[in-house]
Amino acid sequence: MKTLRLVLNPQQLNGTEARAAIALAAEILRAGGLVALPTETVYGLGANALDADAVARIFAAKQRPAWDPVIVHVAGPVEDNAMLRPLVTDIPEAAQKLMNAFWPGPLTLLLPRSTSLPDAVTAGRPLVGVRMPAHPVALELIRQAGLPVAAPSANLFSHTSPTTAEHVLDDLDGCIDAILDAGPTEHGVESTVIDPCQTPTMIYRPGAITAEQIRLVAGAVEMHRAPLREAHADRTALPSPGVGIRHYAPRAKLVLVEGSAIALMAAIRQFGGNRVGAMLPSGWSAPQEASVFAWGRWDEPEELAAKLYAGLRALDAVKCEVIVCPVPQGDGIAVAIRDRLRKAAFSA
Repeated sequence: MKTLRLVLNPQQLNGTEARAAIALAAEILRAGGLVALPTETVYGLGANALDADAVARIFAAKQRPAWDPVIVHVAGPVEDNAMLRPLVTDIPEAAQKLMNAFWPGPLTLLLPRSTSLPDAVTAGRPLVGVRMPAHPVALELIRQAGLPVAAPSANLFSHTSPTTAEHVLDDLDGCIDAILDAGPTEHGVESTVIDPCQTPTMIYRPGAITAEQIRLVAGAVEMHRAPLREAHADRTALPSPGVGIRHYAPRAKLVLVEGSAIALMAAIRQFGGNRVGAMLPSGWSAPQEASVFAWGRWDEPEELAAKLYAGLRALDAVKCEVIVCPVPQGDGIAVAIRDRLRKAAFSA
């Protein structure tokens, strides 16, 4: 299979090239094919969420295990949720408030699924993760295809998520039909996943929509604490996309250190016998022999989040055996960065 790379400017969707690219991608989705698409979080691997065979192709391309559910993306006015309603049996009041506040945007809601969805989408679970992406290309693609799009991140299972089209092709070139290349993504970490049907609202995966923001709209929130699981543990009990204990991992060994320049320098020197890379915040120093990725300003967690996966992939690309990374502290999106780093560094 030859993967088509359809390049377009998200700021010029009325241009001839952009219209042609999105129309072709929509046709591929309607025909049961796979299209990688940009969202405001990471690139997703999309298929018709109502077509069991198309969804199965997502799992095959990503080498994703059947126990890991995928998120369904919709478009259209939030006020009527015409595309969403056939997918679920209920939209609780709290969920509607959250949609009104944060959709389109990087917030996934777990809602009771309807029988219209193939079991593979939810891995047989009673809840489906749904969201409306904020990226103009994703929204226009879903609108033109006229169907909900199942779309986990467009990478090999458990590998570092893609924030550029090049990242997608590194993992999936020749395994998918097309990619809509609209440049780098904005947030750089996956959507926040919550269950608004519980009291308090349960956050299963932190993201750019923070606990503080959710609390202002829906009241009390609680963060899901995943137990450390052995490699052979039964994964069928996982309640949500994105809670598997090992995700987002580079090929190199990832070593996390206390968020200080001194701790980073010490860790780099400890692994000096290997090819060592460092996620290096602005103004910090590293030994000359280390490969470094200019991660961004330490006091700007949004910047660190946006560059996180690009940095891990860049250090993988220069064949680092060990990547040393300081861990940001604080609230907001720093919580999401810590979540991704913890899972990327986990070794069963």
